[in-house]
Amino acid sequence: MPEQKKLLKALAGENQKTPPVWIMRQAGRYLPEYRELRATAGGFLDLCYNPEFATEVTLQPIRRFGFDAAILFADILLLPQALGMKLWFETGEGPKLEPVTNMAEIKNLKPIEDIHETLNPVYETVRRLSEELPDETTLIGFAGAPWTVATYMVAGRGTPDQGPARRLMYQDPTAFQALIDLVSDSTIEYLAKQVEAGAEVVKLFDSWAGALSGSTFEQFALKPAVKIATELKRRFPELKFIGFPRGAGGGYVSFADTGVFDGLALDSSVPAEWARDNLQRKVAVQGNLDPMHMITGGDMLVSETQRLLDILGNSPYIFNLGHGITPEGKPENIEKMLNVIRG
Repeated sequence: MPEQKKLLKALAGENQKTPPVWIMRQAGRYLPEYRELRATAGGFLDLCYNPEFATEVTLQPIRRFGFDAAILFADILLLPQALGMKLWFETGEGPKLEPVTNMAEIKNLKPIEDIHETLNPVYETVRRLSEELPDETTLIGFAGAPWTVATYMVAGRGTPDQGPARRLMYQDPTAFQALIDLVSDSTIEYLAKQVEAGAEVVKLFDSWAGALSGSTFEQFALKPAVKIATELKRRFPELKFIGFPRGAGGGYVSFADTGVFDGLALDSSVPAEWARDNLQRKVAVQGNLDPMHMITGGDMLVSETQRLLDILGNSPYIFNLGHGITPEGKPENIEKMLNVIRG
């Protein structure tokens, strides 16, 4: 039953002697069983859009490590593809999109009601996971935040400084706001379908929030996230919502002060003591072990894991990394981390 799920307890504001734990990108290339399945599935998008394979990939780390949550295996750029953009992945270079750079191209994207035709396999994966996960495991749905998704849509790829999106933001603010509004509204519908299919928590990943500052941070990172969370919680009053404005620094306080987020995921740059003093009175915090420890292991992994537990473990807390585990991460280091957390 949901009341037995450790992650939901933490997001409801409950402190627990042993915090719930899961890790970002826990289903992925560091696991040999993932690599084996990927070899038979074809391309990355074939894996995302095959409910049988995507379900299996999501379940793999739960079987191996017994994490307290499973997060849907998908990608934040499936939404732009559903809006009509061409999406492909190139080995060693990451995702590529045919960019949208002006109002005419933005208006030429598909209407929001048409996105579900492309995304139906994702919803089917959520339904399968809802049935197959252990009773104690929370199912997390997710999407990319509008600002981060927009940076890829405008540039057509990942960029070091999100320069193309920032340039459009300043040169044609009307067009850029239209793009943000389109992504925000379509994200609401995308996540709503995930919740209807069985997701108990949703998380919004704003990987490039740190590229914004001042009024642009408020307008393009904070406001869209609040809009999405507010509308989803209006439709689903029991839903728990985690925000992740990576690189936001002091902007994390703005997110906590809104009152619409049940949890905030901390990137590795956020000092744990600062998060305890400035955030944990308002929201559950999640994080923020440096993912490098999943590669290096050793005594530093043990001591840093214990340090986070000591600082953050006396208030609502979810143990996680400060960003996703990388392909070089070692399963034995996850086991070592879990042994510290769970004793």
